[in-house]
Amino acid sequence: MKLLNVFAAACLMGSVFCSCVSSGKVEPKKVEKPVTVTFASKDGIPVSADLYMAYGNDAPLILLCHRANWSRGEYLEIAPKLNLLGFNAVAIDQRSGKTKNDVDNATKKAAEEAGKGTTYLDAAQDIQSAIEYASKLSKKKIILWGSSYSSSLGFMLVKSNADKIAAYLAFSPGEYFADLGKPADWVATEAKGVKVPVFVTSRPSEQKDTQPIFDAIENKDKTYFVPETESKHGSQALYELTPGNEASWGAVEAFLKRFSK
Repeated sequence: MKLLNVFAAACLMGSVFCSCVSSGKVEPKKVEKPVTVTFASKDGIPVSADLYMAYGNDAPLILLCHRANWSRGEYLEIAPKLNLLGFNAVAIDQRSGKTKNDVDNATKKAAEEAGKGTTYLDAAQDIQSAIEYASKLSKKKIILWGSSYSSSLGFMLVKSNADKIAAYLAFSPGEYFADLGKPADWVATEAKGVKVPVFVTSRPSEQKDTQPIFDAIENKDKTYFVPETESKHGSQALYELTPGNEASWGAVEAFLKRFSK
């Protein structure tokens, strides 16, 4: 298990916007305006996704999943910075969501128009289809990234897609499914069997909910980062206006570094 020192992690942030990636062999690029595509979910509902493809298919790819009541717009600021770290990125709309950064959740609209459910659990099929879609865009295993409820669903999906996923980042996971009929420790139980490297982060005030999930992961290749400031829920911890975002970015970069080649 790896625990990152807040100050050491913050120091790493300075290299996020460096003029080289990895050993300097790849010139960093940034996609300012993503290409929006759709692909079918398991039940045929079109899933909307923004492609931040700054490199060829030999580059590592991160699949970005949003939090409750939001959309793929959650990653308008984050995805271009991941490009600068040497990663392609795909940000999706899950059917359980709404709007963020003036980007409406098109998958939610399509599901409602078709009379389909839009609960957190209903959204799992959208992420599963996105994993299959994103895996075709890269020669390497992809990296899965979840925010809030999607970060909890991710533990289940990582286990069932071990042949496609190289690592997992979970921002503010919690036991969010009791009202949907799941046991109070369902997410922790799913996390137990995850075999890939895992990065977990949360606000200090969320640690009581996130720590049991992290502790349940039997895989020793795991990192739990808690910033000293209160920060923000989910991936919003990385926004430029979020206090302490530099330390959170530093921790993320330190985890992703080994997958950037």
